[in-house]
Amino acid sequence: MNPIQTYLNELQAAVSAGNATEHTHRPALKNLLCAILPDYRITNEPRRIACGSPDFEVAKNDIPVGHIEAKDIGIDLNKVQQSEQLERYLPLLNNLLLTDYVEFRWFVEQEYRPEMTVRLAERDKKGNLKPIPESFSHLETLLQTFVNTQIVTLRSPEELAKKMALIARDIDRNMLLAYEQEGDRGKLHEQLNSFRITLLDTLKVEDFTDMVAQTVCYGLFAAKCSADLSQPFNRLTASHFVPKTNPFLRNLFNQIAGIELDDRLVWMVDHLCAVLNRADIAAILENFGRRTRQEDPVVHFYETFLAQYNPKLREVRGVYYTPEPVVSYIVRSVDLVLKDKFKLKQGLADSSLLENGVHKVQILDPATGTGTFLYSVFATIFEKFRKNKGMWSDYVSKHLLPRVHGFELLMAAYTVAHMKLSLQLKDYGYDFKSDERLRVFLTNTLDEAHQSEETLLARWLSNEANEANSVKSTSPVMVVLGNPPYSYDSMNKGKWISELIRDYYQVDGSSLNESNPKGLQDDYVKFIRFAQWRIKQTGYGVLGFVTNHGYLDNPTFRGMRQALMQDFDEIYILDLHGNAKKKEQSPDGSVDKNVFDIQQGVAIGIFIKHREKKAEYAQVYHAHLHGERAFKYQYLAEKDINLTEWTSLKPQSPFYLFVPQNTDLLPEYERGWKITEIMPLNSTGVKTHRDHFVIAFDKTELQKRIDDFRNLALSDAKIAELYDLKETDSFNLNISRTHLRDDKNWQCFFTHVLYRPFDIRSYYHNENLVDRSRQDVMQHIDNMDNLSIGLGRQGIAVNDDIWHLVTCTNYMLDTNVFRRGGVNVFPLYLYQEEKGLLSYIGLSEPQITRKPNFSPEFIQDLETRLTLQFIPEERGDFKTSISALDVFYYMYAVFHSPSYRTRYAEFLKIDFPRLPLTKDKAKFKQLTELGEQLVKIHLMEADIENDSSFPIEGNNLVEKIEYKDDKVYINKTQYFEDISPAIWHFYIGGYQVCQKWLKDRKGRTLSYNDCVQYLYILSAIEKTQDLMEQIDAISGFPL
Repeated sequence: MNPIQTYLNELQAAVSAGNATEHTHRPALKNLLCAILPDYRITNEPRRIACGSPDFEVAKNDIPVGHIEAKDIGIDLNKVQQSEQLERYLPLLNNLLLTDYVEFRWFVEQEYRPEMTVRLAERDKKGNLKPIPESFSHLETLLQTFVNTQIVTLRSPEELAKKMALIARDIDRNMLLAYEQEGDRGKLHEQLNSFRITLLDTLKVEDFTDMVAQTVCYGLFAAKCSADLSQPFNRLTASHFVPKTNPFLRNLFNQIAGIELDDRLVWMVDHLCAVLNRADIAAILENFGRRTRQEDPVVHFYETFLAQYNPKLREVRGVYYTPEPVVSYIVRSVDLVLKDKFKLKQGLADSSLLENGVHKVQILDPATGTGTFLYSVFATIFEKFRKNKGMWSDYVSKHLLPRVHGFELLMAAYTVAHMKLSLQLKDYGYDFKSDERLRVFLTNTLDEAHQSEETLLARWLSNEANEANSVKSTSPVMVVLGNPPYSYDSMNKGKWISELIRDYYQVDGSSLNESNPKGLQDDYVKFIRFAQWRIKQTGYGVLGFVTNHGYLDNPTFRGMRQALMQDFDEIYILDLHGNAKKKEQSPDGSVDKNVFDIQQGVAIGIFIKHREKKAEYAQVYHAHLHGERAFKYQYLAEKDINLTEWTSLKPQSPFYLFVPQNTDLLPEYERGWKITEIMPLNSTGVKTHRDHFVIAFDKTELQKRIDDFRNLALSDAKIAELYDLKETDSFNLNISRTHLRDDKNWQCFFTHVLYRPFDIRSYYHNENLVDRSRQDVMQHIDNMDNLSIGLGRQGIAVNDDIWHLVTCTNYMLDTNVFRRGGVNVFPLYLYQEEKGLLSYIGLSEPQITRKPNFSPEFIQDLETRLTLQFIPEERGDFKTSISALDVFYYMYAVFHSPSYRTRYAEFLKIDFPRLPLTKDKAKFKQLTELGEQLVKIHLMEADIENDSSFPIEGNNLVEKIEYKDDKVYINKTQYFEDISPAIWHFYIGGYQVCQKWLKDRKGRTLSYNDCVQYLYILSAIEKTQDLMEQIDAISGFPL
């Protein structure tokens, strides 16, 4: 009988029994496949299916050629095609059959081939199968085509990296399932415990499965690249081909992907082998040694893999490829430093030994990545041997491999670095001996070095950890270079590096006293601190890093700058700029591009420590590099530390700036009072981390959100989805909802916040929803009769030509009321309860009193200068008295003086403004009166208007904002008119006020009140500009 007819008979018998499921029919389908495809192995493994594999694997010579996913008879295959399961399978599996046992659909390279669909039978109303004999031969043709189809050959690193990333993600997912299904004594549990004991004691399950997934993928890739292409390549033969230059990977691969691999994961590994077997490895490897200015095939392997596999991992680890010209500049400069400063004629190639027999020039890249810096080091050294190749092999064995080290935490990068560097040395004519390895280790640089005890499971795991720890703790590393990761939310919070970084939290022997010093926890700062420590342990050396350039002038980093000046003797800073966040431009106003594809500006830092300290502080040199990316690349490729035109700096206390600064007016400026010394109680603005939920344009909209949040009849999942609320370490959705539901005073938390300049919004100020409420300050502002001045600390953060980081309000302030954050809130008055005798015995309520938020020292100086008595309330008469409110208005006027802003521009870039005090009572009074007008305008309480109007009827929908011919268009037909360029281009806190207010309402329909408010803003800006001119006419600096 025809095997297909036999198959249909078996299906009919099972259906007629009345208890059939999709599992019931699998033996029949397997028999059919075996009959039609006798030369192929058909595997149906329930344990694999439980972990998410397709139902059947079809293989030949142990190499998978396709997969089959089977659903129960009668299931709608159209719906299955739209399912999450098929969405996961199709990018992963290039050759897939989908069937309900009766109909067979074929997918090749993610595309459905409907013309090849075969249906073997129809079902009548009773569910009986009615065979379609003419389709029998069509199925045989389909199956033969299925197993013989030629899948597209992968020829580029990028194509293969994408495919490997998809498989790695599925291996990761399946391993998590397998881990959850096995017991505590299962193989995966045992392996995880070994890693925790030996490598990372804080390793999480999901990080372990991630590591295994990457190891399997890159281990197989490395093996395939080393394999004899004429021999069969599969999972069982792969371990023989893992490069011997990487014993750790070889052993790890054997342990987790060898002959004892869990059956539930076998199909994924076999599938990866099939993918590698159809990759043109020769074409991919051809480019591995090719170096260009902007592109390296490893970039596609490394960054494409991470982008596809786990894009968040790249962001968390701050992984970015370093352009070759940047690497070249640093490596060649370090080479010159060794020659010129340390009198080592061979520079990086130096082979001299210390008295203990250890090489003097030990080199370390603590964030190796794909090995870009070490590749350049090898290339630089090899150039010195081009005429002496007969000496090269002996040199590599005795004087190169023993002293060049690398640390890397990401398995993908670690493996590629080994491949890249071993292939490089092979191209240079070196053949590794059986007991030699590249000294690139899988380790966390920022963890403290310690001796790892050997585990029963893995001696090689202990060896890797111990060799890395030996380099960290005992190798006299003289050169540290590389591109450490930039990650503001650092994951590296170990005790050892945290204690080291504490040295950066003090300056001039005292604490920084910063309210938010989080920037010092950035990974790049920790890597600089590690390198500083390592070179100090050696006693001399050179550090060459390219990093975020924020540490050069940010006030929070002043302790770091001082510490670096104390430990090193010479510091060279080449600021590459390109900071899109600051909207940096070249000095001539032309474009300034980043050398990386990132927004954060960067700088090259070369730090030199001599054997003997010659001065208390290092000599600091600085240079700028602005312009297009191509220009910067050309400059870096042609220049080095000796050919760069440096400017000598003299960093001074308390900021120790690593940027040029004109200090001619500094003594005059420092005679003024620093705002934090005038108003001691202050904080940054509220930071909700949930603006989209707790801040709204109107209270009705906000009320609906809070009502839903408190309604526990709606599930947490529903609320999370509806309002895009994500749980964090500090925010548990269920706990927060329960607390707010039980709070009888929940309605008291509706209030307002100054969200952006002239933009007051409804706000729900409750600590169950707001991560950083700044309640110590905001309690004096929220629903209180008070004023606050908002000031930015660091003008350079917004990088505008003129400082304008000042505003005022009688509401709370959002932390981003200025662009890029940084506002500090200074309330005029501080409120407190005072209990009299009657209140203590419950016969009266406590009295609420307030006092000015001014320091006694400031008040005394003010009274002395003006010979007036300071009064806390009301207004002074300027004959005998002056009040807190008068001082507030005076301050607001001075900070709006254009002359003040330009005269002291250098100092306003880096710290809070200082307030100069005049002795002239008349001038003080005049400035107070002008400041009062400004405050009322900015509180939106003034009765002002100008000639601007909104003349055209329409739908008031804000679509496209455009300024032309003194009109601001909100859509194609409607506009606000009579708006001068000066008003349109007016900035507060880095925001172009008129543009920003409308931009935040794009897609919304402007109400009557919205239009009235926008017209007020236009008038307010015009009046502000007029008052600023009046202030300048009166003030005259120095006061």
